[in-house]
Amino acid sequence: MDTGCLSSMNITGAAQVRSFVGQLHTQRCFTSSSVQPLKSSSPKSAGLASLGSRNRGKKSRRGLAALQVVSQDLPRPPLENTINYLEAGQLSSSFRSSERPSKPLQIVIAGAGLAGLSTAKYLADAGHKPILLEARDVLGGKLAAWKDEDGDWYETGLHIFFGAYPNVQNLFGELGINDRLQWKEHSMIFAMPNKPGEYSRFDFPEVLPAPLNGIWAILKNNEMLTWPEKVKFAIGLLPAMLGGQAYVEAQDGLTVSEWMEKQGVPDRVNDEVFIAMSKALNFINPDELSMQCILIALNRFLQEKHGSKMAFLDGNPPERLCMPIVNHIQSLGGEVRLNSRIKKIELNPDGTVKHFALSDGTQITGDAYVCAAPVDIFKLLVPEQWREISYFKRLDKLVGVPVINVHIWFDRKLKNTYDHLLFSRSPLLSVYADMSVACKEYYDPDRSMLELVFAPAEEWIGRSDAEIIEATMQELAKLFPDEIAADQSKAKIRKYHVVKTPRSVYKTIPDCEPCRPLQRSPIEGFYLAGDYTKQKYLASMEGAVLSGKLCAQSIVQDSKLLSRRSQESLKTKSEVPVAS
Repeated sequence: MDTGCLSSMNITGAAQVRSFVGQLHTQRCFTSSSVQPLKSSSPKSAGLASLGSRNRGKKSRRGLAALQVVSQDLPRPPLENTINYLEAGQLSSSFRSSERPSKPLQIVIAGAGLAGLSTAKYLADAGHKPILLEARDVLGGKLAAWKDEDGDWYETGLHIFFGAYPNVQNLFGELGINDRLQWKEHSMIFAMPNKPGEYSRFDFPEVLPAPLNGIWAILKNNEMLTWPEKVKFAIGLLPAMLGGQAYVEAQDGLTVSEWMEKQGVPDRVNDEVFIAMSKALNFINPDELSMQCILIALNRFLQEKHGSKMAFLDGNPPERLCMPIVNHIQSLGGEVRLNSRIKKIELNPDGTVKHFALSDGTQITGDAYVCAAPVDIFKLLVPEQWREISYFKRLDKLVGVPVINVHIWFDRKLKNTYDHLLFSRSPLLSVYADMSVACKEYYDPDRSMLELVFAPAEEWIGRSDAEIIEATMQELAKLFPDEIAADQSKAKIRKYHVVKTPRSVYKTIPDCEPCRPLQRSPIEGFYLAGDYTKQKYLASMEGAVLSGKLCAQSIVQDSKLLSRRSQESLKTKSEVPVAS
């Protein structure tokens, strides 16, 4: 069992620590460090109480109005007519139009990440009563964020919302918060390691439909791949284009590197494109990542005109995305409880769930139960009686991948950056963004804040934050040669936060696909939700939301059975004779 810690320290190393015991394998460690000693070691968690207000109209510490619109964001692309968007919308509407239950089912859901929130939202839409339990004091799971004593937010990860996320895009529309997505220009921008400080762009022209816009973007870029390399790459991809979904699924047994060798794709395509793409998709390198993951992403990006178009959320995820979902759930009679950690899944004699036992000694009962916690946590909760059932035994293959998210506040505005996501193509870093430009809430006209994904992180997750920052600065010196030096002789660090996630999304290595479980388990009345469960978007925010919808759909389909089970259980209890 991992024990995480939250500490605030100054450069001299003085620290105060608040320990979080029992966070299991997804425990995150957060470290704040700045030149000036901090007043407190406890950041303000975005719990239900603090999430309710936005402090609109109040002046921030920089003297700027909260959420002042500053970046040149683009209009929301027309996504509503795409097949995937329409299918996602139809699934959403099926909950609202389903037959109203005579007595709402009470469904207990463990985990208030996107999967749990999605499950609860759509069950509430169908007329049932979800009780959503979150172990920590912050919403969002892998979207969690915290506010430090300066009023600055730091997040679990750098989250990007793609046009090819139909269920996520529908969710924003259903909540009436489409305006909270800051859409950027339709480009993919890569740093050039052999030309420090320079970038190469793939620009998708608005006038062309898919997949021609993507093909044009690739053909017009002559800085990363030569024409012979592009031709060989295209020939290698032909089977995927002709074979469709059946071919894509068949590649789960190969790593990206193995597939490239088999298809005769030049090594430079791996070096120039696939390393960056693999780390962005799953935080691992091409020699580990299943080729199926790459092909699914390419299919989504190339088959939809705006599929690869990116948007940033306009502020911290717990407030700007998770709280509207909570408000919706509560408005329909559901409940959301923080600081409610599942200690044990207690069973009835027939092997079905009796109740969820919480770490504070309370017991939560319902008509059905859902575990929407990460797969590593759920594996620790699986009752002994279930462990030899193949549905649960196959989960052993699914293991979360470690990742580190780094936030660095500088003493000046960096010039060599964009209002966009940037692919670093660094051996240590995946993607990064200057959030003081890309995000309204984090806007600062005078000083930059870089948020960076440090991956692969397996060899670094146990290292000190000082080592991680030192290594990050060495990489940034290559990306910003005129503005950043590793020794801080140029831009100086004002403060930083390092967020470590020892077990994040499941590691999409070969032969994982058969191990991903359906949302309806073989245990009557017990269900799973999470991006690791069976759905077509793999480990992503879209996958988490879709898994929640599929889980809710399974429960709605089973509602009459579940209601009958509950009635029989009550009848049985009432018939038990009382000893005299």
